[in-house]
Amino acid sequence: MDKWLKLYDALTGNLKLLGTAIGVLLGLIFLIFGLIKTIFFVLFVIGGFYVGKKLEEREDWRDVIEKIMPDKSRD
Repeated sequence: MDKWLKLYDALTGNLKLLGTAIGVLLGLIFLIFGLIKTIFFVLFVIGGFYVGKKLEEREDWRDVIEKIMPDKSRD
């Protein structure tokens, strides 16, 4: 567990290292699976981050859905 905390501290303390690690990871995924699957992977990661952020902020789901898909008939 202590190794993971040290890795976390190293990555969050140095944004260049974090960016490099993310780039290497995405590059490997691209080489192994191809462009389209990598794009879908990145979209799912971003979606998961967004949902987790909203859950952490305890925002109402109706407000989140309204931001994503606004009701056009309200104009």
